[in-house]
Amino acid sequence: MLADTDAGSIITLAQSGAKWGYALLVPNLLFIPFMFIAQELASRLGLGTGRGAGELVMRRWGRGPAILLLLALAISCFGALVSEMSGLASAGATYGIPIWITMTATVLGLIVMIATGSYRSVERIALFFGSFEIAFFIMAWNAEPGIANIASGAANMPARNSEYLYLLAANLGTSVIPWALLYQQSASVDKRLGVGDIKGARIETLVGVVLCQLVTAAFLIAAGATLGHGGTGGPLETVAQIGTAFTATLGATMGKMIFIFGLTGGALVGTIVVCLTLAWTFGEVLGVRHSLAHRPKQAPWFYGVLGIMIIAGGAVVASGINLIDLTIAAGVLNAILLPIVLGFLYWLGRMELPEALRLRGAYAVLVAAAFLLLSGVALLSGFVGALT
Repeated sequence: MLADTDAGSIITLAQSGAKWGYALLVPNLLFIPFMFIAQELASRLGLGTGRGAGELVMRRWGRGPAILLLLALAISCFGALVSEMSGLASAGATYGIPIWITMTATVLGLIVMIATGSYRSVERIALFFGSFEIAFFIMAWNAEPGIANIASGAANMPARNSEYLYLLAANLGTSVIPWALLYQQSASVDKRLGVGDIKGARIETLVGVVLCQLVTAAFLIAAGATLGHGGTGGPLETVAQIGTAFTATLGATMGKMIFIFGLTGGALVGTIVVCLTLAWTFGEVLGVRHSLAHRPKQAPWFYGVLGIMIIAGGAVVASGINLIDLTIAAGVLNAILLPIVLGFLYWLGRMELPEALRLRGAYAVLVAAAFLLLSGVALLSGFVGALT
């Protein structure tokens, strides 16, 4: 769940706070039940079937639908990977390090870490860096926005404004994320968990979702108070400008350090999750080995996809493209692709799970309604915001 507060999310929230103050706070909190329903279903599918989404779709509907899922996932993952690397590049630029040097070091470091580490070691590294995001709570407190200001700003949601809708789609796409859903399912399988772990997985998922969105809310409040000045600020042009929110609330030295570690931590967590998700699903659809339990020589396709993704992402970021616009566009793209992944998850939950875990009755209706509502908001805000 820390991958949901990744570099892409931080950049999107910073732009949201700079342009609209606290106007996107309520939607981000309302995402909590939808995130839990979707993540819990993904986890249940992994624990109940012992298979990833790609393998289940292949078995149920054949190669065509499986390739459709893989294509949607590949687009989502690559956009997200570029967002994560944008965060890493910007963190390096804060200390005057050229982007190409940061990207080279990032690519080599990630390849070495993934190629030489087990799932557990990779997970621990990601969790260590991701833990720095807890500093966002201190930022929100130190920003002293005032409850009255937050309440009035949060109540002002210009739902007919296309720019607001565009950022709403980006916030949705960095909260209920297609690749994060499939990651949770595949990770449950790769960790060799089973039906007996479902209760614990549900508790962890609920805690993770709530923590994720509280961190999100805290950073949005800090960004709105420092970058947006209550909603009257202008749009951000560079990721480095986000550091203003950190230094204004935590002090110059501490703020700069937490900015670097928070952005880097979220980016590393997100990068690892994104790469593993696509590689796992790629392996499931092609029927080749796709686990960190195998060495590179044993699973060349798995590690090959990881390497290509990381290198290509680094090349795009080093090209000099506007990283703020690129990151937000990736979030909107996630939102537009979300209905495809939710649709597959829902029908897999109806057809592939054991009887005791299968979606049925009133809860199946609830999940269907939640997914339809979420998909409608994603498509409406994404397309209207992007086209107008």
